[in-house]
Order: sequence, then C-alpha cells, then structure tokens
Amino acid sequence: MTRPTRGRPPAFDRDRVILDAARLFWRHGYSGTSTRALTAALGLSTSSLYAAFGSKAGLFEEAVRTYAERYREIYRRAVAEKDLPTVVERVLIDSVHEFTQPSDVHPGCLLSSTAMTDSTDTLDAGAYYAELHGWNERTLLARIEQAVQDGELTGGTDAAALTGLVQSVVHGLSVQASLGADREDLLVTAQLAHELIRKCLPSATA
Repeated sequence: MTRPTRGRPPAFDRDRVILDAARLFWRHGYSGTSTRALTAALGLSTSSLYAAFGSKAGLFEEAVRTYAERYREIYRRAVAEKDLPTVVERVLIDSVHEFTQPSDVHPGCLLSSTAMTDSTDTLDAGAYYAELHGWNERTLLARIEQAVQDGELTGGTDAAALTGLVQSVVHGLSVQASLGADREDLLVTAQLAHELIRKCLPSATA
C-alpha cells in the first residue's frame, strides 16, 4: 500500500500565479490586495504562497519585475538595430504590441495601475518604474548620440529633444491602450508617428 506524501504542496503554474496576482495588484494596489484575496484567487494556501514567494511583498515584487522588465527589453532590442529610423520604429511598434497584449497573457499596463501609487517594504513600484523609464530614455539617448557620432545624423542634432519626442509618443500610446484603444488603431498611429519622425531626422547624408 502506497503511503501519501506528507507536507508536499501541490504543483502549480508559477507563471500563471504571477499573472493572476499581478492582475489583483494592478487593480487594487499592494495594500488593497489582502493575502486572503490572493490565496482565494490563486487557489493556493497561505503556506504554499509563502513557501513559493517568501511573503506577499515577495510576490508583488516578482510580479512587477516580471512585467515591467519587458519594457526594458523592447529598448534593448531596438537600439541594436542597424539604423536610427529602424530603432525608432521598433520602439514604437513593439511598445504597442506590449501595451495591447491579450488579457490571458498580460495583466495590463503598470503605468496606469493602482500599484504605481503603492509600495511595500521591499519595492516601491513608482520608484522602480521611474528607474525603468530613466533607463529606457538613457538607452535611446545614447543610441541617438551614437548616430550623430557615426555621421548618420548631422552634428547639430538635438539628441535629447529627439529622445523626448519618441518617449512622448510611447507614453501617449500607453495611455490610449489603457483606455481601451484597439491594437490596429494604435499601430496606425505608431506608424504615422514613425514616418513623421523619420522625415524630420536631420540626416548627414541627405
């Protein structure tokens, strides 16, 4: 006769748990999401949740980092492109695709989330997102400055202003997405913005 294994928590899909937890945190903030609400929504006991993530704060931090870091990856991939127009296009288009991920694989935009105004002992979501935004902006700025140094853009190019323009478009697209704008409509807007920016780039070879 086989004896049942004691004390062994049931297996669970960690990615799915983080996604479902992120939805709650995004909607209600950290303080507004109780451990009881989490365990009920995730189908986990309190002991299993703590064994997997250490604490409610640990789960919150992992959720924020899991989804926010996807924005950093957009810029990391984009600046590796061979020319600046393609860099700008990738930032805009890939951002739209991230902002409009289907709800079954993405919890929504952190920028418009209640979690942005909340914090924990381990992670201040607003400060973390500000750092992430700063990293993205500095990465794009460095790539534009490199284009000037390489002679792709004229020496008088205001790299900071161009960076600010691209970032303003990205954040505008994020707001529209959070208000329910359709992906295809946002892609049309992003493509138009890219075309206008491309035409205005002060090319040194023009």
